[in-house]
Amino acid sequence: MTSKITLYSDKALIEQIKVYAKEQNSSVSKIVNEFFINLLEAKKPLHQNDHKKSKITDSLLGRLEGADSDEKLYHKHLEDKYL
Repeated sequence: MTSKITLYSDKALIEQIKVYAKEQNSSVSKIVNEFFINLLEAKKPLHQNDHKKSKITDSLLGRLEGADSDEKLYHKHLEDKYL
């Protein structure tokens, strides 16, 4: 069951979130609901939240296993890329 909620915010912020929602093919309501769900999930004790990971976390899990992760090589990569 859904219910209505009234939120008050800065007019410019509201306009920005409407544009963002449209770009994401979503609605402001869906974005706010996801925010509230994530906020409440983050407050749960870790043992209850272990099985819930984000899609991004799941996609990255295990990527560096066995990889040579030398910090100096990473800094060199950044210098080559951006300088």
